[in-house]
Amino acid sequence: MSQLNINGLTKSFGDLVLFEDITFGISQGQKIGLIAKNGSGKTTLLNIIAGKEDYDSGSVVFSNDLRVGYLEQSPVYPPELTVLQACFYSSNETVRLIAEYEQAMKEEDHPNLEDILLRMDNLKAWDYEQKAKQILGQLKIHNFDQKISELSGGQLKRVALANVLITDPELIILDEPTNHLDLEMTEWLEGYLSRANISLLMVTHDRYFLDRVCSEVIEIDRKQIYQYKGNYSYYLEKRQERVDALNADVERANNLLRKELDWMRRQPQARGTKAKYRIDAFYELEKKAKQQRDAGHVNLDVKASYIGSKIFEAQHISKSYGDLKIVEDFNYIFARYEKMGIVGNNGTGKSTFIKMLMGEVEPDSGVFDIGETVRFGYYSQDGLQFDEQMKVIDVVQDIAEYVDLGDDRKMGVSQFLNYFLFTPEKQYSYIYKLSGGEKRRLYLCTVLMRSPNFLVLDEPTNDLDIVTLNVLEEYLKSFKGCVIVVSHDRYFMDKVVDHLLVFRGNADIKDFPGNYTQYRDWKEAIEQQEKEEEAIRQSKTNPVPEKSNRSQSEPKKKLSFKEKKEFEALELEIPALEAEKAELESAMSSGVLANDELMAKADRIAKVMEEIDEKTMRWLELSELA
Repeated sequence: MSQLNINGLTKSFGDLVLFEDITFGISQGQKIGLIAKNGSGKTTLLNIIAGKEDYDSGSVVFSNDLRVGYLEQSPVYPPELTVLQACFYSSNETVRLIAEYEQAMKEEDHPNLEDILLRMDNLKAWDYEQKAKQILGQLKIHNFDQKISELSGGQLKRVALANVLITDPELIILDEPTNHLDLEMTEWLEGYLSRANISLLMVTHDRYFLDRVCSEVIEIDRKQIYQYKGNYSYYLEKRQERVDALNADVERANNLLRKELDWMRRQPQARGTKAKYRIDAFYELEKKAKQQRDAGHVNLDVKASYIGSKIFEAQHISKSYGDLKIVEDFNYIFARYEKMGIVGNNGTGKSTFIKMLMGEVEPDSGVFDIGETVRFGYYSQDGLQFDEQMKVIDVVQDIAEYVDLGDDRKMGVSQFLNYFLFTPEKQYSYIYKLSGGEKRRLYLCTVLMRSPNFLVLDEPTNDLDIVTLNVLEEYLKSFKGCVIVVSHDRYFMDKVVDHLLVFRGNADIKDFPGNYTQYRDWKEAIEQQEKEEEAIRQSKTNPVPEKSNRSQSEPKKKLSFKEKKEFEALELEIPALEAEKAELESAMSSGVLANDELMAKADRIAKVMEEIDEKTMRWLELSELA
């Protein structure tokens, strides 16, 4: 059943056409990821669908009574609202009904109360506040009475995300939902959206998230859309086939163009007698031959300035804010050409650590001893500040006239910007005309243009499109210097870094020799090992009584046929129960269960855990005889 139909949609801003005559639909249960370069109209398209922006022509048609939730890139709420009140700031039917109930209770005769109570039961409106608190808790928002005006941008985005999820929409539209989520929250949301029986249209740069949640990808490219019936991995494969086909088509057009050009130039005095269809065909071929072959292909090999063997040493660094410890007696020697990733939940001190390294925050004790040849290039979360009336190319030219490629090779500013996907037309645009992602990309260019030998990037992936991320990843992999990256983008970290500092909270910092996926696998293996060790400790605390006092010289009893079958069955039953327990825990923490469902699952998980204990003890007993 189709829930949304987009037909012949066109949108432009003056001479800039974002997309033209695009058509697609969303059916019940479809989960679609929307991909495009920054400035191609992703957010504009979502705003049009949500009714927040006009369009030039076409139509946007929803099915009747469809419940739609929309997470904007930069949500806004009245500043006087509390966090919990913001979760009720919605035109959702359930929220309207709760307001109707509260109004009825204020009046003496309680008008229509019986009808309201019946509708409250049907919509499970009694659970709404509890559900709101559960989802806010998953998103690390615990002070429900805090004013919206007191929240950071990241906290506000998470409150808005909770607001969307709580309203139980049938179609969810999400613009960069993983921005400002730490890894734990991202993985929770990934699981929530994967399991939920909803339709989804989403813009995200998190490629693991896109791959695991979405079953279809729509790409806006050259003002048109291309649809791919598969996840992100499938999209990459099929898009490359499309690009290869386009390249072959362009090459054929170039070959034909050379012949046609020769024909057009012959006998100019007879030009009027040439067949009109041949002349028209020539101009069509010329247009095709000038097509860009692959917008995402970048090969940027910029020379970093010389860096010596001494980079920096962290010597007995300690930092805390009241009872919150960031680092305590931390020591580290950073190696030449090291590429380090810093990960951890929000609030564990990742950005504070970076600011101490950069000299923006003083440690309580200890020092960072930095080598004399180190030349930092610092991309910070707060560094995006431009004169909006300047042109793109002027901003970069104010830093340097060229980029040093080594071997007496130089790259001009315009060519450098082109590598970072600023077309010649865009280079002469004013800053105020750029999208948020384009401004981030320009900020990145200003950092790299200074030829640093040590890049420190604090959340560089926020608001960058996937094409730009590919460019940045290739740049960092070939960068002949040192790199520290703070990011929640798992895919980005896997491609760029060779080891991690994991901030686990309360000054607990783990130095892990691998990328994020390797760390995640290691962490899961450790957790599984701890569970098994706990089961063994439990079995020793409550040992199975001996049935006979066999002497040590008595031969060990062998498993009977029946016991052997029981042992084999237990080896299948225990993992199945563990899997059921994990599913129950996930469901109970999802925030979507009604109270009766929550109680039922709580009863079941208690029984499952009891069965696991009993069967584990029996398995240990039989394993002694196996």
